Amino acid sequence: MSPEITVMGGELGNIFWDLPPWMVYAPGYDLGCTIYVANPTDTEKEYTLISRLSSNETVITEEAVKVFGYAWFKVDPKDFIKLRGALRANESGTVLSVLLIERETEEVADSVATSLVAPATSSLPPSWPGTTGATTTTGFDWSSMLMMLFPLMMLGMMMPASRPQEGKKEERKQLTIGRQE
Repeated sequence: MSPEITVMGGELGNIFWDLPPWMVYAPGYDLGCTIYVANPTDTEKEYTLISRLSSNETVITEEAVKVFGYAWFKVDPKDFIKLRGALRANESGTVLSVLLIERETEEVADSVATSLVAPATSSLPPSWPGTTGATTTTGFDWSSMLMMLFPLMMLGMMMPASRPQEGKKEERKQLTIGRQE
């Protein structure tokens, strides 16, 4: 097997999936995906899928992905199959790729990849006071934003109070009529 990753190789087979080119990923969670394997040739082909986790040209893990319980699976000529499943990685800040290997030549026919980006460690905005790296000189001045939003908040509170309320006027009339009797 060749360590090269090819995209849309096309001669021996094609692989596609529904994962984006990069995504935020926390290690240990399942990545649900749909993988499509297409056979563009005129003969039935047998393929296997290899999942590879790498970082800067260094392969961290590489393992076969079982399809229908088997390492190798067949695709009819000029046809494709749709595979649903999940992949899991033990690290983020890496590249997860799935290689399509053709059995006769044992070459990488095609591959897909996505970058797994580590999630941010803080749930606060980056310049919020108290977060790492935020100082009074480099942090965002939240008072200017509040001063900008304050008139809108006041307007939002005053609009319902300034509208005429006909339903309440009628209730008041009925209450005064009731007291006179």
